[in-house]
Amino acid sequence: MSHGPQVRIPATYMRGGTSKGVFFRLEDLPEPCRIPGPARDRLFQRVIGSPDPYAKQIDGMGGATSSTSKCVIISPSDRPGHDVDYLYGQVSIDTDFVDWSGNCGNLSTAAGAFAIHAGYVDAGQDGVREVRIWQANIGKTIIAHVPVSGGAVQETGDFELDGVTFPAAEIVLEFLDPADEGEASDGGGGAMFPTGNLVDELDVPEALVAGGKLTVTLINAGIPTIFVNAADLGFAGTELQDAINGDPAILARFEALRAIGALRMGLIETLEGAAKRQHTPKIAFVSPPKGYVSSSGKTIAAGEVDLLVRALSMGKLHHAMMGTAAVAIGAAAAVPGTLVNLAAGGGGRKAVRFGHPSGTLRVGAEAVQRDGEWTVTRAIMSRSARRLMEGWVYVPGETIA
Repeated sequence: MSHGPQVRIPATYMRGGTSKGVFFRLEDLPEPCRIPGPARDRLFQRVIGSPDPYAKQIDGMGGATSSTSKCVIISPSDRPGHDVDYLYGQVSIDTDFVDWSGNCGNLSTAAGAFAIHAGYVDAGQDGVREVRIWQANIGKTIIAHVPVSGGAVQETGDFELDGVTFPAAEIVLEFLDPADEGEASDGGGGAMFPTGNLVDELDVPEALVAGGKLTVTLINAGIPTIFVNAADLGFAGTELQDAINGDPAILARFEALRAIGALRMGLIETLEGAAKRQHTPKIAFVSPPKGYVSSSGKTIAAGEVDLLVRALSMGKLHHAMMGTAAVAIGAAAAVPGTLVNLAAGGGGRKAVRFGHPSGTLRVGAEAVQRDGEWTVTRAIMSRSARRLMEGWVYVPGETIA
């Protein structure tokens, strides 16, 4: 059997926040991959090294975690008031699919920087360049405030981000109107809270939660997220990755609860549908402030944070916090009465600092109530981004044949 040569495709490997991904300019992709469909999915999977039954992604650019199994396409935007379109694909590690249902908030940071690297946005004068991004997966506007120096992106600096080993230049992200604009499910009122309630009670199997009831906050802001109280599941809220990811029974329990929440939010039609929608919704557990030791060995005192949050992504506890989930945390914290807000002490607030497995993160959000419905006008956080490698990525020619 004869085999053709590999195909090389211009690409840039970037870190954005606490994630990494392979970035492409739309025009650099092979023609069949410039439109949504199986060819694009196959390309992204082969680039990353999936599906891999060994779950290691040795034969690709992925790092065998949800934080490093990502691809991004950037292109000039035809949408008025925007510089670029940003499309994100979450590549499953060991199963055969690419999830296009949500955004990556961490890589949104890199999207702003890449827009300048790629020549889509002029760096301009020294200072801070505003890059207006259309997030094509979810139809939202993100503004990245990217530092520039000497006609190029300033990538080095002294901004420190828990979950990232080395400092870099700070990039401020604004997520405009991050709440979902779709119809509320089950006839509820309010798109940000798809059921119309700040708190819901889910019917769940007794095997998952004693008593068969679970109190949750279901929110569509940044990314659809299911918030639960850590204590209701028997957790302290201080858990690190090994305590969750090392126990298949715990992971299966969270996945079962995530599916029930997704169904209640109207995101899937049957519980089985959650298997093909792994990226969204997220499920996270919250608790009031407690002291703990982060994954890097740093001590986080209870007085340093407003609450603790642990979130799962693609079936595993995240090593830090997804940027989109941080938006959901900030939005929920800004609305009095949600589980997130109550864990932070209740009352009105415009910013919250939460503890996650790698340390702490501050996110601001502006919530307003109109005609009895809550919405968030913007959420703001600081991240950083850096190019790790640029050149070409190679895939076997039959991948796109």
